[in-house]
Amino acid sequence: MDRPSRPVNAPPRRPPSARVAALALGTLLLAGCSFFEAPVVQRGNRITEDQLREITPGVQTRADVQALLGSPTQTSTFGEDIWYYISSKTRQRPGRALAVTDQETVVVSFDSRGVVQGVKRVGEDQAQPVEMVARETPTPGNDRTLLQALFGNVGRIGPMGAPVGGAGPGPQAPGPGTMR
Repeated sequence: MDRPSRPVNAPPRRPPSARVAALALGTLLLAGCSFFEAPVVQRGNRITEDQLREITPGVQTRADVQALLGSPTQTSTFGEDIWYYISSKTRQRPGRALAVTDQETVVVSFDSRGVVQGVKRVGEDQAQPVEMVARETPTPGNDRTLLQALFGNVGRIGPMGAPVGGAGPGPQAPGPGTMR
């Protein structure tokens, strides 16, 4: 019986396919998080410092600012005295909401003539938290019990889908011998 010679204490040789599979698995584990991570998405109009330097308060108007920065993301609630340019960088998280990584707002205020009064940059550190209210506004007439929900339509619809009482879904044409 001819056996290939090998040292007595050497481990048994694995087939090459097992080594390739182990190498591929190790590579995937090393790259794990960064390989499957969602890309960063820029949202909104990011205003640069150079663009802000070109705006001169007391000189430029709404039209000048719109030509330089574009349309605002939001305007003030009552009137057009304040324009907001909001931008952020987001990343999608599996099974959760978007993760906002960098958000900033540029606020441009105008006087009554439409001339720039001031420009300021607001970062996340100056943001005020907004608390959501969990209660709901009640709607009159929608408070139904379980039994009303289950048996509410019993007796309302007759045979062939016609409502009880003989009235059809639309206006009825006069039949023979009837007058309107």
